[in-house]
Amino acid sequence: MKVTFPGGKRVRAEYRGMAIETDQPTTAGGEGAAPSPFDLFLASLATCAGTYVLAFCQGRDISTEGIELTMEADRNPETKLIEQIEISVSLPHSFPDKYVGACVKSAERCAVKRHLQSPPEIRLSAEKRED
Repeated sequence: MKVTFPGGKRVRAEYRGMAIETDQPTTAGGEGAAPSPFDLFLASLATCAGTYVLAFCQGRDISTEGIELTMEADRNPETKLIEQIEISVSLPHSFPDKYVGACVKSAERCAVKRHLQSPPEIRLSAEKRED
């Protein structure tokens, strides 16, 4: 992954031939032209759970029409850090009763969630190049 700075408060990541653009909200000096990195972090958690729900349904030939996931995050007012995240899977009336619990268990297998529960060590470094 390569990260560059295209201007303003924008930061761009290039990964596997794709570009991921971020910006800061206007309240933080950005243009609000793209999600903030933290917004992408939260979205990665919700969409990862959604990916597992999708795979669960596709594996059983269950329609995903009307299925939605919503996510709520509770922040600590003092530290401003998120203390709890709740993801809720809303299923249509037609969803088979026998699979409701299994659908939730499938979402719980999300790789992003599992990494948060057992976080990797993150190391940062800097070096000067010879230009």
